[in-house]
Amino acid sequence: MSLTDCRGVSHTTNDPNAIARLELATARCASYIGDPLAPIEEALAVDPDFAMGHAFKAGIAVLVGERSSRPLLAAALSELERLSPRMNERERQHAGAARAWYEGDMALAVRRYGAIAVDHPHDLFALQLAHIGDFYLGDSQMLRDRPAQVVGRWDPSLPGMGYVLGMYAFGLEETALYARAEDTGLRALALDRRDPWAVHAVAHVMEMQGRTAEGVRWLAATEADWSAPGGEPCALAIHNFWHRALFHLDRGEIDEALALYDAHVRPAPSLVALNNVDASSFLWRLRLRGVDVGARWDGLAADWDAMRDDGFYAFSDAHAIMAYLGAGRADAVTRTIEAMNACAAGQGTNAMMTRDVGLPLSRALIAFDRGDYAGAIDALLPMRSIANRFGGSNAQRDVVHLTLTEAALRAGRGQLARALTAERVELRPDNGFSVHLAARARDLA
Repeated sequence: MSLTDCRGVSHTTNDPNAIARLELATARCASYIGDPLAPIEEALAVDPDFAMGHAFKAGIAVLVGERSSRPLLAAALSELERLSPRMNERERQHAGAARAWYEGDMALAVRRYGAIAVDHPHDLFALQLAHIGDFYLGDSQMLRDRPAQVVGRWDPSLPGMGYVLGMYAFGLEETALYARAEDTGLRALALDRRDPWAVHAVAHVMEMQGRTAEGVRWLAATEADWSAPGGEPCALAIHNFWHRALFHLDRGEIDEALALYDAHVRPAPSLVALNNVDASSFLWRLRLRGVDVGARWDGLAADWDAMRDDGFYAFSDAHAIMAYLGAGRADAVTRTIEAMNACAAGQGTNAMMTRDVGLPLSRALIAFDRGDYAGAIDALLPMRSIANRFGGSNAQRDVVHLTLTEAALRAGRGQLARALTAERVELRPDNGFSVHLAARARDLA
């Protein structure tokens, strides 16, 4: 009553059609291109007891990382509990990992998905779940080491090898191994040029090295491969356009950056938290530069209202605060802070994230908004070195450093501003905006 997939992983089913549908869903999920749930629903239509079909739905809910995905996760867990006596051990491990996520122990869930990848290195879905989980946790070392643990047990004959390399490339970049990261990302794209995660990893390298002109060219040259290849939607397209807009922003090309925002980063209202995170972060960066973005804040704040994800994930909450401040929505700021305080008083991974980073950052943003730049500095200085604890990438968390630096400049803290901008220039000597900030700090000092 078991069959193996194209990578040799065993599944509890006797229907080859269910396996074929799972393989398509796995490829869609790993590539971020197309709807991965549709083939899983087809698989479950032919075999309602297909355990990995239900485990896959649970995993998708985990990847979404939003309050709205909890009903999907709960329903999948119910089916997995029903099927538990007939499942194999790997499938039970999937169920256990999803259960930990549902109960709020994100760190345990990620460790469990990672353990599956160790025991079954060709379980591409488990590896991706652990990798994205490490991203949600801000665990840079494991973003690198988890793919490193298994990449040597793959070869190009196995479908999905490129995706493993793409994950490894991103982890290498997040741990500042930039040359290896870029090379690994290019190796991934040699196997599948449409892999948006690998394109994104190379873009991150260029971002962290201040290679803004190259970054613009890189994302423009590869856009056809990841924006909507073959007419299929790409879940990572908005994020890659966000990176391209940031490159323009760092080059001082405000009009080009705003055009990308309007056309591609937020072309329409969204109920996807990660998309709204990118939009909030982009507009906040413009606010730090004194750029008036007009009514853009209002529409984005309405998107966060429609989600009502308050207190579910600290990283999203802090970005919602940015949007509410930009739109002048004091009511929504108060509501979100109250929800975060309630979360911080509880248990679970997000409670820690909220206590350590989410609330201090949000309070700093509020202080900055009302012109209390000294208060923003006091809130940001102790937490900037632990900001990784609430998730995201180095590039995303750069908004913390940018806010702190601008607060120091506006507060007249010349020596602090000079220290912060010197640090930035040392890391990104070719970044024009870093040089501009350093010049402002020298004048002030």
